[in-house]
This record gives sequence, structure tokens and C-alpha cells, in this order.
Amino acid sequence: MSDIETVAEILSRSKRTAVLTGAGISAESGIPTFRGLGGLWNGRDPMSLATPEAFASDPATVWEFYRFRRDLVARSEPNPGHFALAELGRRYSSNFTLITQNVDRLHQRAGSVDVLELHGNLFDVRCTGCRQTFDRDGVELPPLPRCDDCGALLRPAVVWFGESLPQDVWQRAERAVEQADALLVVGTSALVYPAAGLVLTAAEHGCPVIEINLETTALSQFVDHALLGKSGEILPQLLASLPA
Repeated sequence: MSDIETVAEILSRSKRTAVLTGAGISAESGIPTFRGLGGLWNGRDPMSLATPEAFASDPATVWEFYRFRRDLVARSEPNPGHFALAELGRRYSSNFTLITQNVDRLHQRAGSVDVLELHGNLFDVRCTGCRQTFDRDGVELPPLPRCDDCGALLRPAVVWFGESLPQDVWQRAERAVEQADALLVVGTSALVYPAAGLVLTAAEHGCPVIEINLETTALSQFVDHALLGKSGEILPQLLASLPA
């Protein structure tokens, strides 16, 4: 039995399946990983701009960077890996939970529903005054966008370095992994916590963990099966090996 068939057998027996995705799955759509952006944006270190301190000191530059990212993602399309996960979600229905560290909404554009976005997304904005969140997908934002209700400065509704994850989303993700019979970990570097800790949570609960990545990661020692290669190739193969 091949590795794909072995994993397909695990998924076919699973009553509750959870998936955790990272930047690797979207890299196959032409979106560079966050750390891989490097000098793509005016030679600046992207991580130095993704902080509350950077926004407080120079909101115009931070917004310029995030408009660049919004435009980049808007020109990208979901790849076969995104579509395979969307189909997997349709098959499992309410017994399937898709958790992502990505902020690009490519899962939703591929057809996935009720995606748990641990780090927010690039197309929502949040008011720094009244704290309301607004969807601004497809809207061209001014250099310093402001809230229509209170006039305060808007910020990207993403989780920056030094900020906590949205607790309601995190609690749903933890609960889904604790109750899962299988966890797929796709395209994540396993460097960003607490998200990477979901793999350890699954392992502690005896849940089989399947890693799909181009290479091994810091968490590979805790997984039960590792499928090395492009998720855009492996996930469709996995889907095809499952009972219809």
C-alpha cells in the first residue's frame, strides 16, 4: 500500500477531520511566504512592519505595505490544493474543520466555508477607535483609511507579531483538533506559535497527524505520516484515493 493509500485509509475511517494550513499551500499560487517576501517590498523586512509599534509610529508606510499585499493576493488564484480541501470539506460537511494561518482568503475563493482564520485576513479592516471590523474586499483604500462611523484610523484586521490570536477562533480550533480522528497539516513551517502547537495537541490526544510539505519541519518528529511534495499535487491524489 502506498503512502497516499495509507493516509486515504485513515481519512476514510475518520469521523471528524481537521486541517491546519500554512503559507506553503498559497506559495503554489504565487504568493510568497511571509518570511520569503524579503526584499520584495522596497528592501524592507516585512516582519518589521507587521507590529503594533510599526503602525503606531508610521501607519502610512504600514498601510502601503498592506495595500501591496492585498493587490498581490487579489491577482492570485486558488490552486488544486485549495480546491481539493474545499471538496474534502463538502464530503465531510459538519465533521470537517479547516484552520488556516493564511490571511489571503484563497480557501474561501476555492469554495471552503466556515474557515477558521487564526491570523485574520488582508481584506477586513478594524477601527482603532470603536473596534468594529469591516469587510473591504475589492475596495481601493486611501493612504490612511478612516472609520465611517467614528472617524478613527482603520488598521488591517490581521494578527501582528506581539498580538494575541482571536480567542473565539482559537478556542474553536483547539476544540476541533482535540475531537479530531485525523489532522492534516499542510504547508506550514511549524515555526509560528501557538498555531503550530495544534500538532502537539493532536498528538497528545492520540489523533493521527499527517504532514504534507515540501520538506520536513520542526514538528515532523510528532507526525504519523509525512507526504513530501507539493500540496497542489498530493491533495488531489489523496482526494482521488478516497471513496466517492
